[in-house]
Amino acid sequence: MWKTTERQGPVVLLVEDDPDLREMATAMLEMRGFSVLAAKDPVSALMTCRVHDGDIDVLLTDLGLPGVSGGELSRSAIAVRPGMKVVYVSALPEEIAIKRGLIKVGSPFISKPFTADVLAGTLRSVLAQNSSSPNR
Repeated sequence: MWKTTERQGPVVLLVEDDPDLREMATAMLEMRGFSVLAAKDPVSALMTCRVHDGDIDVLLTDLGLPGVSGGELSRSAIAVRPGMKVVYVSALPEEIAIKRGLIKVGSPFISKPFTADVLAGTLRSVLAQNSSSPNR
């Protein structure tokens, strides 16, 4: 059974289609005090946004997802959860992602491969910021 009585840290909705990377990132985040909701694709991620009983603090999404880009997913997810922040992850260089219109300049971005410290540090930094500027 799932225990939902006590919040254990910021809640991250992790969207990654590679099962090994999804498992590794989940472990990295949980070891650093985050609660992780893992989704294998955009459909699962949006369903989680709709049905999860509680806050989701940040969407951590790969840019290269099957069928829908991480940028498109983030717009749909923010429509369901307006206060949620977004961090993008990709093996694609950030400059190319910006040139292709996948993300906006200044969007929180983590390059693959990444370390646990970079992952957790970026998420903590984004969570500490005001939500005054919309994420794409």
